[in-house]
Amino acid sequence: MKIHESGENYLETILILQTKNGSVRSIDIARELNYTKASISRAMSILKKEEYIIMESNGNIQLTDKGHSTAEKIYERHRLISDFLSKSLGIPKDIADADACRIEHVISHETFVKIKETVENL
Repeated sequence: MKIHESGENYLETILILQTKNGSVRSIDIARELNYTKASISRAMSILKKEEYIIMESNGNIQLTDKGHSTAEKIYERHRLISDFLSKSLGIPKDIADADACRIEHVISHETFVKIKETVENL
C-alpha cells in the first residue's frame, strides 16, 4: 500500500525529531507540526498498522526499517529540492523549504534524479 502525503510528512518529522532529540513521543510531533494530539494519535495508529513505526510501552515512537527507509527517501528529496531552489534559482531559504515540502511528494523519480545531479554538480 502506498503511503499518503500526510503519512510521509509524519515519517519525515519523526526522523528529524529522532535525529535532533534522540527520542520522539506523540506530543513532540504535535508541537512540531502544530497539530492536535488526537490527530497525531490517529496518524500514529495508521503508521503502526502499516508497520512504519513501533509504539513502545513508554510512549516513544521508533521507525521500523521500512519507516526509516521511507523517511530517509522523503527527507533526501526535501533537502535536495530545497537546495536546488535556493542555490540554483536564488529562492530565499524559507520559501525554498516550504515549496520543497510540497514538491517532494509529487515529483517524478526522473525529475528528482536530474535535480539531484544538478545539485551535486553545483
